[in-house]
Amino acid sequence: MDVLLGLTPDGDADPEEVERLTARLRAELRGLDVEALRPLSDGAPPDGAKAVDPVTVGAVVLALSAPGGVLTSLVETLRDWLGRQSARNRISVTIDGDTLELEQASADERRELIDRFVRRHRSGE
Repeated sequence: MDVLLGLTPDGDADPEEVERLTARLRAELRGLDVEALRPLSDGAPPDGAKAVDPVTVGAVVLALSAPGGVLTSLVETLRDWLGRQSARNRISVTIDGDTLELEQASADERRELIDRFVRRHRSGE
């Protein structure tokens, strides 16, 4: 399963801060059990993915081998990463054209959105 991630930093972030945010997020993603982590090329997104918003930077494609458990870990990692940021950054997670937008929201709101998204894409468990 391919997962398209897009990081949209706070509008006040300068290019250096955007690069630091992107590098930190990719470093955390490398710690997950994923088959591949690659930057989104200038070409088209993976089949079934929506086009990346032109202001989105740091877009990457992850290949998940066991989508159920790894997907849950991925989304939790992204949620935790966003919670540690002081700015209003946003991350989009797209699977087969279904996009989950993670940004500043209450913990309960995020948990409910994440649970519904993961249930829709869970397989192999």
